[in-house]
Amino acid sequence: MGMLSSSATFVRYSVEGDLPGNFWDFIAERIKEYSFRDIDDSYDEQSVGWVSVFNMFDNEFAYASYTAGDYVVLSLRIDERKVASQVLKKFCMKEEERIKKEKQIPKLSRAHRVEIKESIKIALTKKALPVPAVYDLSWNLSDNTLLFFSTSGKAQELLEGYFKDSFGLQLVQQIPYMVAGHMLTGEQLVWLDDITPDIFI
Repeated sequence: MGMLSSSATFVRYSVEGDLPGNFWDFIAERIKEYSFRDIDDSYDEQSVGWVSVFNMFDNEFAYASYTAGDYVVLSLRIDERKVASQVLKKFCMKEEERIKKEKQIPKLSRAHRVEIKESIKIALTKKALPVPAVYDLSWNLSDNTLLFFSTSGKAQELLEGYFKDSFGLQLVQQIPYMVAGHMLTGEQLVWLDDITPDIFI
């Protein structure tokens, strides 16, 4: 569930790295550069980019709509064309049978079958419609933490790479043990000595 839903699940990150002095100019430039690009009218297999949390079709962010006080709020949109493996297999077999019948031969070479598979995959990918997925995030600038509203491992991996590409900053996922380490101070940190991080995973 997303950030604007009545209930949500999320993972917490710390944002590691130095922010530039002209942060808001920097963030505006980087978000624009890495905003989402539509692939509906192309044959690209995948597109990844930033859009507004309020509208997945808004990649222009009029009036800096990604700002909310000390927060940056964005959605990571991923459009992907997929060809089901069973569909690919079916059309490959169909084409192989057609060629064998046409050439009156009992079987095809491995190289020829690979060539057929690549050709069929490209043709089917061009026909497939891009399937969108949208994941919200909230970046708290006052304490450099970020909430990502998805527990999908694949989505988290994509976020971590794309965030680094976009802003040059590293995301480090925070398990409860590490969060406690940030929240406790002085003698309170001793309380963590008898606890090992693995019990929170």
